[in-house]
This record gives sequence, C-alpha cells and structure tokens, in this order.
Amino acid sequence: METKIIKIKDVDIDKALIQEAADMLRQGQLVAMPTETVYGLATNGMDVAAVKALYNAKGRPSYKAFSLQVADVSQVKDIVSRVPDMAMKLFDRFCPGPITIILPKKDTVPKEVTGGKRTVGIRIPDNKIALAVLKSAGVPLAVPSANISSHPSPTSSQMVYEDMKGLIPLILDGGPCDLGIESSIVDCTGEEPVILRHGAISEKEIMACV
Repeated sequence: METKIIKIKDVDIDKALIQEAADMLRQGQLVAMPTETVYGLATNGMDVAAVKALYNAKGRPSYKAFSLQVADVSQVKDIVSRVPDMAMKLFDRFCPGPITIILPKKDTVPKEVTGGKRTVGIRIPDNKIALAVLKSAGVPLAVPSANISSHPSPTSSQMVYEDMKGLIPLILDGGPCDLGIESSIVDCTGEEPVILRHGAISEKEIMACV
C-alpha cells in the first residue's frame, strides 16, 4: 500500500482535502491526522471492520480499548448512556482540549472499539484540522496514537510515516503537535473521578474543576 502525505495549510482553503480524508474515514479507511497532543490514527469508530483494521495496523491487542473523538459536546449523548455532573464540568472546562473522559457507553457503540468493556473514552481535540475532519466525517472516530504499539507516540507527520509507511493510505500533515504529551484520562463512571493516565492536564487542575 502506498502511504500519501498531504500538507494541510488552512482548513478553509483546503476544504476539498479535508473532505477527501473524511470520506475515506466514513468508508472505514485509516487516516493519520494531527491533534494538539500527538498525531492520531483515525477510523470510523462505529464500523467493526474498520476498528479491526485499526488494531491490525497498530499491532495492538484487541482487549485494549480505543477512545472515540467527536467534534463537540453535543455529540457525546449519541455515544454514552449517562453524563454525570462531574463529567460535564470537565467537558465545559477543558474541551476542546487534551482530556479523555471515560463514561458508560451506549449499546450502539461496538464492543470491539472498547475492548469488550461497557465504558468508552470520549475526547474532543483542540486542533483545527482534527475538528474539521471530525465535523466533515459526521461519525465518532476511533483515534489512538499513530504509531506501532510500544513505539514512541509521533509528534510530526514524518514520525508517523516512518512507523506506518505501507500500512495506511493517508497522513494529513499539520506540522508539529503543540503539546507532544498524551491527553489526561479521567474515569467518571463512579462516585468520584479517577485519573487513569496523567497527561497534559494536571491532577490539580482536574480535581479543582470537579
């Protein structure tokens, strides 16, 4: 498979390129794109075959869940069965931004994307290219880091290319990532928030918010 890199200079000027990527994603193909944290490898998170292809490309065990990215908070209700007050506070304070919030999933979310778990991680990235792709795709996207599992998370399109060449058809080049640190992961399914991964947003900031 040939892996193509497309430079996105401006999401308004490059609308046709964004739409091309979104169409590919809706059809279940894999596309790497920048976020504010690291480059992500996206596909249609509601398409079981696409999710399986994502696991294969990364060499990732199927029991390790993928989070879903959406364009705005209004889409969260389509994915999860309940949004407690503490989760809404985190969405309001930090989204779009480098935080992934774990919530109980709806049955419409394939068990393959969540590693068989009854919960799903939700993230709204703070990156113009990622948000434009998400809006154009119109479906939640499964988006882990765009690297082979256990390899360093990529912060540039070149890093993605070196790891994923021949495994994916398209990389959207949006320049280097702003943060270069993965999102913080917060489980909001219990009575109190539990930080599962320390990332770009500090524990102090998260706990102060909730």
